[in-house]
This record gives sequence, C-alpha cells and structure tokens, in this order.
Amino acid sequence: MEASSTETKKALITGITGQDGSYLAELLLEQGYEVHGIVRRSSSFNTDRIDHIYVDPHDRDAKLFLHHGDLTDGQNITNLVLDIQPDEIYNLGAQSHVRVSFDVPVYTVQTTAVGALNILEAARQLNRQKQVRVYQASSSEMFGDVLETPQTENTPFRPQSPYACAKVYAFHQTVNYRDAYGLFACNGILFNHESPRRGETFVTRKITRAATRIKLGLQEKLFLGNLDAKRDWGYAKDYVYGMWLMLQHDTPDDYVLATGETYTIRQFLDYTFSYLDLDWNEYVETDPRYFRPTEVDLLLGDCSKAKNALGWEPKTSCQELAQLMVDHDLELAKSEAVKLAGA
Repeated sequence: MEASSTETKKALITGITGQDGSYLAELLLEQGYEVHGIVRRSSSFNTDRIDHIYVDPHDRDAKLFLHHGDLTDGQNITNLVLDIQPDEIYNLGAQSHVRVSFDVPVYTVQTTAVGALNILEAARQLNRQKQVRVYQASSSEMFGDVLETPQTENTPFRPQSPYACAKVYAFHQTVNYRDAYGLFACNGILFNHESPRRGETFVTRKITRAATRIKLGLQEKLFLGNLDAKRDWGYAKDYVYGMWLMLQHDTPDDYVLATGETYTIRQFLDYTFSYLDLDWNEYVETDPRYFRPTEVDLLLGDCSKAKNALGWEPKTSCQELAQLMVDHDLELAKSEAVKLAGA
C-alpha cells in the first residue's frame, strides 16, 4: 500500500519526538506524506530522535513540520488540527511510564486520557469538513491482571496502574467516537515494543545501557525491580508499520500487535549480558524502589486479527532486538569512555 501519487497526504503525529513517533515519521516520509508533529514547548530541545529527518521548514523541499502544543490544552489541539487539516492523526503522546504514573496519576490522566479525548474531539470537528482518520495508541497494560492468555482484542481489561486506567478510558472514547459520530478511529493495542530509541528509564533500554557501560568499566551495578515479570517484546520499527496499515484499511477497527512470545526480565538480561560475554548475576541487584504497587506479571498477545486483516506480523525476535539495542548502546558507551579519557 502506498500513499496517493496525485495528492500528498498530510499526517499529524503527537509524541513525534518519542520512540514510536520518530520511527512513524520516517515511515510516513518514505511513503510521500507531509508530516506534522506536535511538540511541547521547553527550555531545552528534545528532538534528538528526529534531527536526522528534520530540515529547515522554509526549505521548499521540507516535508516535516513541528508545532508547539500540549495534549492537555483542548483548544490548542483543535486549532492545530483545523489549521493543518491532516488526512491522518496518530495520537502517540502520553505520560507513558507505568511506574511513574503511580507518582503523577493526575498528570498521567490529563495527558493520556483527556489528551486522547481532545484529539478525538478535534478530529470530529475536522471531520465535518473532510474525512480524517485517527489512530489511538492503546496498550497491553490495559489487560493488567489478565483473565486469559494469550490476550486478544476481546480480552477484558483489568488495568493495574494509573497509566493503564487512563489508556482504558482513551480506548473506550475512541470506540465511542467511531460508533457515535462515524469517525474513522482505530485502537492499536500494542504490546511492549523496544528499540535503540527507547527512553533510558524503560527497563529494556536501562538494561542495554547498563550492560554496555559495565562492559567498558563505566558502571558497576544495575538495580532493577521484578525480574520475573513476563512481557511480549517486539521491535518498535515493526509496530509503527502496523499503525499505518490500520489507517489504510477500508474500515476502522481495533487490533492487537504482538509477537506471541513472552520472556521474563531475567531472560532479557541473559540475551543482553551474554552477548557481551558477561554474567548478569554478578552485576544486577533488585531494589524495592522499582517495584510497582500493583504488578502486571504476564502479558502475551495474539496478533492473528492484524495478520489476517492487515497482513501484519512481527519480523524481529526478542533476542535479535536485544542484540540490536546492545550494538547501538555499545557505541554510546565507547564514546563516553573516550570523552572521560580525554577529560
């Protein structure tokens, strides 16, 4: 599937400076889209993940444009959507760290739940002028204390964190706007997906960064929480392609994207440290600070619906993903070592 060659499609991405947003922006630019991203105003730049695809917006060949905005400001979001007139909106913005959501529950709800509602309401207003398609980033965390394994689109939600509760709200509002207003709106229920662009506070990236620094003598210990938690880990670059496919389909629907395989934190540690010829047991310690008040022990997704309807399936195994992340972070650690040696 390719974008129309006769008319340039416009896409609007919230969370464009994040892991998924950066990969999605690359994909859409490759498909010939004009891409617009919403970024929060800050005293420091946070565009590292998209700097390689960003050119001066005044350049006649520019296809990527950034706009200041905030998901919690409904009027601002509506103004941007009506001004940009996108054909597709991908709502990836949120306070997305599960453990942190226990510390900032109200902010998490404002950005993740109310923020999604602001996007849907803006899209509803634009839909009066032209058809717009909306992708809502839902999460496997919604399944929480799971009632069945593997989890599918029909598995009941039992959220176990403020983040997951907020995502459940956003999921149901997306379905409601689809049913009530005829809005082309899809929920992508994505299981854990990682990459070298993953934030360093998330457990997989925390592990690969620490392992490479330990390898070079830059760090001595790694402190983690529940090592027995099981997750279905895929590669973010594979998953953003699934997001795009959902909005190219004839009818809007909700889809699980997952690998269908689950691994413990211990296994991810094995893949990471053994790749560096290290034994993680010598360096990793558990710390109560990193345990959640309510834990999600097992997440395992079934992506059969996406495979049958969209032709989507994951291409990268968990072990391949770990190695890809280690290769990237080893280069960062080497650069850090060189700087320290020259200091």
